[in-house]
Order: sequence, then structure tokens, then C-alpha cells
Amino acid sequence: PVVGLAKRLEELWLPAATTPIMLPRDSQALYLLQQLRDETHRRAISHHRNRRSKLAVASILDEIVGVGPERRKMLLKHFGGATGLRTAGVSDLMLVKGISPKLAEDIYAYLHSTAESLPQSEGEDN
Repeated sequence: PVVGLAKRLEELWLPAATTPIMLPRDSQALYLLQQLRDETHRRAISHHRNRRSKLAVASILDEIVGVGPERRKMLLKHFGGATGLRTAGVSDLMLVKGISPKLAEDIYAYLHSTAESLPQSEGEDN
């Protein structure tokens, strides 16, 4: 980081500085730095939740006969994670390349028989 912005007092810390810079509370520069900090934090949290959700779903998909690493990857890419897969119907699953009607039915049945074990994802985005 080039600069750090401590939350409570909104102190601006520069590398190798021994004391912080205190910008006025109504400063446009402070407002911009706060927005950058908050947006960075929001994106990091969203990314972490999305990744955790995909890893959990990937391990569930690994248990389905006929779904290997390549199909798992295509399913996760197509549906974006647990929420998308959970809401997909058999016909939606068949839209993914390599998913036959029989396999789509197997995936649907397996996901809905284990629905309580799938994570409830918040803010999934790719």
C-alpha cells in the first residue's frame, strides 16, 4: 500500500511516517479516500464469499458420478456459484456443453437432495 487510512480517527498514514496526516472532516480528499477504502473492502469481501461458495459447490459436484473437473468448471462458470446452481432446472443444466439430459437429471436430483448442505451465498459475482 502507498497509503493507509485508519478508520476511527480517519488518520492518513504514509510509508515510513511516524505521525499521521489529519485531513479536515469535510475534505473532499478525505471523502475520496474513504470511498476507495470502503469499495476495496466491499470487493474483497464479495470475492471471498464467491470463492468460498464455489469451493463448497465444487466439492458437492465432485460427488456426482459423471461430473469431473472439466464439467464442474463449466457448470460453475455458467451458473456463477451455489445460488445459480440451486435455482437451475434440468433444462437449464442441459444448456451447459457436455451435460446430457440424464446427467442433468442426476445433477438436479443430487443438488436438491443435499440442498441443506449448500452454502447460502451473499453477493455472488464473477
